[in-house]
Amino acid sequence: MGIFSRLKTLIASNVNDLIGKAEKPEKMLNQLIIEMNEQLIESKRAVAMAIADEKKLERDKNNQFNLAKEWERKAMLAVNGGHDDLAKEALLRKQDYDSAATEYQRQWESQKISVEQLKESLRELQNKIEEAQRKKNLLIARAKRAEAQQKIQATISSVSGSRSAFEAFDRMSAKVDQMEAMADASKELEDFSKNANLDRRFAELEKSDTNADALLLELKEKMKALPSGE
Repeated sequence: MGIFSRLKTLIASNVNDLIGKAEKPEKMLNQLIIEMNEQLIESKRAVAMAIADEKKLERDKNNQFNLAKEWERKAMLAVNGGHDDLAKEALLRKQDYDSAATEYQRQWESQKISVEQLKESLRELQNKIEEAQRKKNLLIARAKRAEAQQKIQATISSVSGSRSAFEAFDRMSAKVDQMEAMADASKELEDFSKNANLDRRFAELEKSDTNADALLLELKEKMKALPSGE
């Protein structure tokens, strides 16, 4: 089981390292999937070695039991032949193989349990990696959306924090207002000048007509005062 503890520690350190250096989430997630698959391959190799050890222990165990049976057969053969001393030697040899077979049996059963646990952990790890691969595109899409929102917020904050652009806009607006007011004033002065000139001409004309009438009237009065015949 130690291999999966080491694998977990290695993956965690790689994840922390990638997250710390991450500039583009998509690149980081792809690299993380690659790292996880590489560790999965290494884990499969280690589990395969554990299975091989189990198979070897099983073969050794069976071999010791078979040898024990063989020496038991030889002991029976010696007894049937009246050779009790050979039978005793054979039984002592059988006893040694029985002890070895029992030890191999114990080790094989322990290894078999460990292998089953390793297989289950390996299946769990593989399922998690497959789930991570399925979620990768969703995480990339979420990361891109978050990045876009951050950029928008940064732009808004930058504009809100700098008043110079707005102040320049306000000054330009005031300047345009002033230019429009000056234009209106110039037009008003021009119209006033035209009206004043027209009024002056009519006033002079009226003055001229009034003066002529007065002169004519004065002449007529003078003529009436003159003696007849002059």
